[in-house]
Amino acid sequence: MKYLVVGLGNPGSKYENTRHNIGFKVVEAFAKEREATFNLDKQAEVARAKFKGRTIVLIKPTTFMNLSGKAVNYWMQTEKIPRENVLVITDDLALPFGKLRMKGKGSDGGHNGLKDIQATLNSQDYARLRFGVGSEFGQGQQVDYVLGEWNADEKKTLEERINVATEFIKGFTTLGLQLTMTNWNNK
Repeated sequence: MKYLVVGLGNPGSKYENTRHNIGFKVVEAFAKEREATFNLDKQAEVARAKFKGRTIVLIKPTTFMNLSGKAVNYWMQTEKIPRENVLVITDDLALPFGKLRMKGKGSDGGHNGLKDIQATLNSQDYARLRFGVGSEFGQGQQVDYVLGEWNADEKKTLEERINVATEFIKGFTTLGLQLTMTNWNNK
């Protein structure tokens, strides 16, 4: 079995520790745990990991957030991975900081990365893991907030929440979507 796990974010050191790049952080943590290394390839940094007999292709699109669909589609086609074996990890303003929620389909929720993926795949039917980043910003400050770095309180528990997110990846690739949602959505 082969899976594609996509961490959403923006390439470059300028964005490295921002809330918008939590998808990158989660796939990096999973790759590190599995001793997989990212290498620059077409439209993404790519790592291949093994877990319980499964091959997991991890990507960090280099297309910038608003064009994430190009990289997702390219790697789905290249690796011949069906949509039901794709997991996209993204930041979510609608969830409190550190709250994790997996869904099997849904709207883009105003997220430009998800919006582009849905437009490119012509479907909302793909799994996504939403990582809550909170919404502690004033009117008109959303962009600055998501492109801002984690505050001191968030940094205290960020690593632990990222580790929980890697458990979602393990569950999705071994137990499947439904059991993973049942087992992990309220952790």
